Amino acid sequence: MTNASADPAALGELMHTAFRGLRKRWMQQLAPYELTPHQFRAMNAVGRALEHEGDGHDGVRPDGGAGLRLKELAERLRIAPRSATEVVDQLTAKGLVERRAHPADRRATLLLLTEAGEQLRETVLADRKREADEFFSVLEPGDRAELARILGELGGDRDGLKGLR
Repeated sequence: MTNASADPAALGELMHTAFRGLRKRWMQQLAPYELTPHQFRAMNAVGRALEHEGDGHDGVRPDGGAGLRLKELAERLRIAPRSATEVVDQLTAKGLVERRAHPADRRATLLLLTEAGEQLRETVLADRKREADEFFSVLEPGDRAELARILGELGGDRDGLKGLR
């Protein structure tokens, strides 16, 4: 095998292989819940937005609404608004996300998790933590910290933790 430390292409291939293994586990984990990774990422983004909006972390936006606009969801997921609409339509059909009219802006719709969506999100997050702990258990704690630092550097996140929260 080529010395990966000297060959960026080999490093990329190793990273891709590790990612495929993690993604396969993630898809298998979500299958019993009839969710795709895209759907869960959207649910999680809506849930996190509600946890962190407003000073009191009560999901109330500075403009008086509660929830996440579709445009904001697309930006957070780094996908086209049309793609975000499709994912939200799927989640709405499953009873996991609901749309509400914005109280101060007639043109805007806010996204919220339903009670079932909130419960499922918490269940999946707990499962995901367990699965990730198992996947990364082959690494020593110091190696995990170093991997987080390195991936953070590569992703532009200097502390390596922003995307893990």
